[in-house]
Parts: sequence; structure tokens; C-alpha cells
Amino acid sequence: QVQLVESGGGLVQSGDSLRLSCAASGRTFSTAAMGWFRQAPGKEREFVANIGWRSAITNYADSVEGRFTVSRDSAKNTISLQMNSLRPEDTAVYYCALMEYGRPTYDYWGQGTQVTVSS
Repeated sequence: QVQLVESGGGLVQSGDSLRLSCAASGRTFSTAAMGWFRQAPGKEREFVANIGWRSAITNYADSVEGRFTVSRDSAKNTISLQMNSLRPEDTAVYYCALMEYGRPTYDYWGQGTQVTVSS
């Protein structure tokens, strides 16, 4: 089993920056990738960014490309999401997720952290 704990959410103003972190514990030796997803009220959960655990290759949703940066610290089993130039439409609960090798989906999820951007 893997446990994921996010931190760093909060209330900020439009244009501000915020950094989210996610710590993984437990059976992390099979980690293939970790990612960030978000869910706004009344909307489905959507992909934000991910990073390959060994390759460090990153992918971003078009809506955050150039504003958000995902990074990982494999020694500490953590990933971070640096969010700059935040917009009100970035308001959502942000979830950290982990995918294991040999699995097609993210099987492990954190509890989520709220990010609210006021205009």
C-alpha cells in the first residue's frame, strides 16, 4: 500500500503563487509516475501535471502549461507543484496521485488540498 499526503493549499489572490507538496510513504519502490489532478465544484476531476519517477519527464494540461511546474525529489519520495500566475479558474481541490509500474491507472490518491484564488 501507498499513502499520499498533500500540503500547501490555501487562499490567494489572482496573480499570486502557491506551492503544493505531496509526500509518499509505504510501498513506493514500484512508483512509475506521480501526478496532480484537480476538481472544481460541479466539475469532473481533471489532469493537471505529472512526472516520470525515473525519467523526470513532465507533462502538463494546456490550461496550466507555462504557469505550473511539477518536480520530484526521489530521495524524499515527494513531488511538488509550483503554481504561478494563479487565476480564479484554478480554484479547485488538488489531488496527488501515484501510478505503479505495470498499471495503466493512478491507483493511489491523496486526500486533496483546497486552492482558492480570488479575483
